[in-house]
Amino acid sequence: MKADETIDAIGLLCPVPILKTKMKLQEMETGQVLEVLADDEGFANDLPAWCKKTGNEFLGIEKAENYFKGYVRRTR
Repeated sequence: MKADETIDAIGLLCPVPILKTKMKLQEMETGQVLEVLADDEGFANDLPAWCKKTGNEFLGIEKAENYFKGYVRRTR
């Protein structure tokens, strides 16, 4: 998936990957896509839940070798 921006949250534990996601999305334009790299096992559940709560569009999670790639579109 093509992303406009990427943040690296590998090695960070909950809730830091979601906090970094929130902060980065606030800098981005509506409609842009953020890719988040994280290896915290809870991230795969936390990201879609956070998107649902905030109204941002969850685009999916891909499992890489030993981390996740999460995708979010800023909608607000």
